[in-house]
Amino acid sequence: MKTLFTSVYAWVDERLGLEEIQAFARKKRVPLHAQSFWYYWGGISLFFFIMQAVTGVLLMVYYRPGPDAYESVRQITYDMNFGWLIRSTHSWSANLMLGAVFIHMFSVYFMKAYRQPREFGWWSGLALLILATVFGFSGYLLPMDDLAYFATKVGLEVPASAPVIGPLIAKLVRGGTEVGAHTVQRFYTLHVVILPALFIPILMFHLWLVQKHGNAVPPAEENKPVAQRRSIPFFPNFVIKDVAVWLIALNVLAVLAAIFPWDLGPQADALRPAPKGIHPEWYFMSQFQVLKVMGDWMRGTLGEVVGVLLFTGGMVAWFLVPLYDPNKSSGRKARQATYFGLAVLAVLIITTIWGYAAL
Repeated sequence: MKTLFTSVYAWVDERLGLEEIQAFARKKRVPLHAQSFWYYWGGISLFFFIMQAVTGVLLMVYYRPGPDAYESVRQITYDMNFGWLIRSTHSWSANLMLGAVFIHMFSVYFMKAYRQPREFGWWSGLALLILATVFGFSGYLLPMDDLAYFATKVGLEVPASAPVIGPLIAKLVRGGTEVGAHTVQRFYTLHVVILPALFIPILMFHLWLVQKHGNAVPPAEENKPVAQRRSIPFFPNFVIKDVAVWLIALNVLAVLAAIFPWDLGPQADALRPAPKGIHPEWYFMSQFQVLKVMGDWMRGTLGEVVGVLLFTGGMVAWFLVPLYDPNKSSGRKARQATYFGLAVLAVLIITTIWGYAAL
């Protein structure tokens, strides 16, 4: 068996260059310091995306977009063997992935890992975050139960409140004036075709940039002499630790999916009043609360427009931070960028908690 394995390995190596890949992996090193823990969150995000892809393909076998959407999800949840577990795993991994991505983004920000030459890593990561939230929003409607239906109606009020083109975008997404079977078909196409076609190439580009530039070190480590900096080989040392973290993530996901299975409410009915306390998912709660507060402060659509402009301006500033704080020599700008990051984090946390408390 050993001789056969050696022969097969040599045959594959001659054609694919496995030794070159291993040599690169052995040469690559990962910094070791007090903040090394944050390096694992990118891998955790990737793990949950893989779980999304695997369970999503299994759900596609039985899901029927359109008028039968609810009935197909009901069959998956209650009639198919382990269908409830696959659906619950898919839903929980979506939320855990977004949570991991947010943690990864802020850890990258406060480590100043957006600085030269990693600007495109920052921008591609933000693009992945935006696409991940659209993944979550488009997938939330697909069961077409009461909560999904009314939450989507509330969520579509955000783009609809944008000046000039907002109502047109909302109508295009809905497939008409109201959320219905056409909306489900459009969201399904967006969820399983368009978004993966955009997400996967950007993800590959992002991962390639991480390999090219390596892991950034926090400013405190940058000031140390090179001889005092510690590191470990990427392969096998860091890979083994990364796999251990993936196993922990898998256990957390399994426990949540099994003990707290994702619920399926009654079928959506546009003639029924909206359930009490209807709200979008947690990753949109901050925007939802800001729009609600602005609407209370300012009459008519002015409050919603101001709220949309505030968030749009904040996102543009967040996107352009690498150009404002490009290198470690900019001490004043670095401090201002840190304060801006702390302010953004505080606003997101406070408005999200505020939004849930106000329900």
